[in-house]
Amino acid sequence: MSANLLSNINTPIDLRQLDEAQLPQVAKELRDFIIDIVSVKEGHLGASLGVIELTIALHYVFNTPEDLLIWDVGHQAYGHKILTGRRETFHTNRQLGGISGFPKRSESIYDAFGVGHSSTSISAALGMAIASNLKGDFKKQHIAVIGDASIASGMAFEGLNHAGVTDANLLVILNDNAIGIDPSVGALKNYLTAVKEGKNPKQNNMIKSLNFDYSGPIDGHDVFALTAALKRLQKTKGPKFLHVITTKGKGLKQAEEDQVKYHAPGKFDAKSGKIHLKSEENLPPKYQDVFGLTLLDLARKNKKIIGITPAMPTGSSLKFMMNAIPERAFDVGIAEQHAVTLSAGMATQGMIVFCNIYSTFLQRAYDQVIHDVAIQNLPVIFCLDRAGLVGEDGATHHGVFDIAYLRCIPNMIIYAPLNEIQLQNILYTAQLGLKNPIAIRYPRGRGVTPDWQSKHSGNYIEIEIGKATCLKEGTKIAVLSNGAIGKNVTEALANLNNLETISHYDFPFVKPLDENELHHIFKNFKTVITIEDGTIIGGFGNSILEFASQNNYNTKIKILGVPDGFIEQGTVLEQQQFCKIDVKSLELIFSTK
Repeated sequence: MSANLLSNINTPIDLRQLDEAQLPQVAKELRDFIIDIVSVKEGHLGASLGVIELTIALHYVFNTPEDLLIWDVGHQAYGHKILTGRRETFHTNRQLGGISGFPKRSESIYDAFGVGHSSTSISAALGMAIASNLKGDFKKQHIAVIGDASIASGMAFEGLNHAGVTDANLLVILNDNAIGIDPSVGALKNYLTAVKEGKNPKQNNMIKSLNFDYSGPIDGHDVFALTAALKRLQKTKGPKFLHVITTKGKGLKQAEEDQVKYHAPGKFDAKSGKIHLKSEENLPPKYQDVFGLTLLDLARKNKKIIGITPAMPTGSSLKFMMNAIPERAFDVGIAEQHAVTLSAGMATQGMIVFCNIYSTFLQRAYDQVIHDVAIQNLPVIFCLDRAGLVGEDGATHHGVFDIAYLRCIPNMIIYAPLNEIQLQNILYTAQLGLKNPIAIRYPRGRGVTPDWQSKHSGNYIEIEIGKATCLKEGTKIAVLSNGAIGKNVTEALANLNNLETISHYDFPFVKPLDENELHHIFKNFKTVITIEDGTIIGGFGNSILEFASQNNYNTKIKILGVPDGFIEQGTVLEQQQFCKIDVKSLELIFSTK
């Protein structure tokens, strides 16, 4: 047995000391190392396993960190992190105080650009390349590794379009494995498949037509072919494009066979690859499944209902409707702007459109929400999954800004259900016909009702728009919660034996606010505390402050929520503790008032 090579690689400089013939052994060790750690600590698996050879070849050939390397998206960068000084800390990946699950500039000089959201690499690398030219540095290499799902996004094409008319020293590497988190979709995917299968005429190359020096496709698991191609391209000036064919999950049989499940499989057996199944018996349903199952039920009864998601059919659970009614459920790929305006177009024709986008990803389509939906007052139903703090994915993926950025838009209704029963009821209410667009925000994770599907699924109650509810009466302090974070308030009050001094109100509507209830509250309570799973800058609490100011109330108001800063990775509980909106923090706040 030859000596372990990976244990002696602390930086790419060490990697470059090896003979090229040793690189396959490094690949095996790196793959095994990732499998061993992720099997216990969890995280993203398949994407990084698919680019092991490419990662090694890039750091072997190029002079990183002087040469700038960007991963798009960052799920595939675990091997990169391990080879660039983070092998010993890799076990802390995605944990509080540990390393980020994505490349992060403040974490390492080898992380040239932060990449949590997709399709940014070409623009960023091009910007770096043009800057290098302006500084007179014509030798520096600028490399963007982009997946086939990411390159189908509009922003990637904007970058390609610009790069093709420059002399920038840019290398775009297409990591083509025909899948993002879910399988890639669309005409570009079909084109790339034809290229891989040799069915596309050489003269019909769309990348060449954009003025790129095109190479490939080549085997992304042949480290020698990769190093040879990269050495040649290293000497080629101007915009270059290398098409690399990989297999997501390479090296772990189950991860290759079930690429969706093994994108982020949770804990599993490192040797067999078998996932350690958690019992879901007597557990409340996931909010995403309440959305998916409710939408399918409603769509079966209402032929005007359409479901749209940008590349997240599994994560959003739109897959239920896509499987049962495929002609009315659409995965449009990583194309949030298109998803929103497509929804608007359908709404003009009388369709009832449920546009499901993770809260963090709707940020990418803000202009479309305003210009294409709200100004025209089209009743698109935005379902914002993963709203609030999301845990281990950290700052790039929290859905904490949506209330603030949507609340300022005229015509917009904003609703956050307290629990899964409210979620199914607002979905039912929205499809009855609203005069305005609505954003329904709900969290990652599970609800609170274990028997939801057997007792509540399909039993709908229409929700009155703009109505708040008193959940518990009290005498001195009114606690106003928005959405599922209200569960923490209920638990905290229960642990304090339901203090007689504290009232608890559920305000699911941030817009419109229940002003009648607010007048009652401000006339009868000395202190108001608001709590939300979102930023306190411009959020729900701010709307209560504005109401008090406009109506000349002098009541003391305390706003609880996510402070003005980017919250790093950790568990949702740890993040709530940091923001002081967890149950124990609330107990302390309530007991000292």
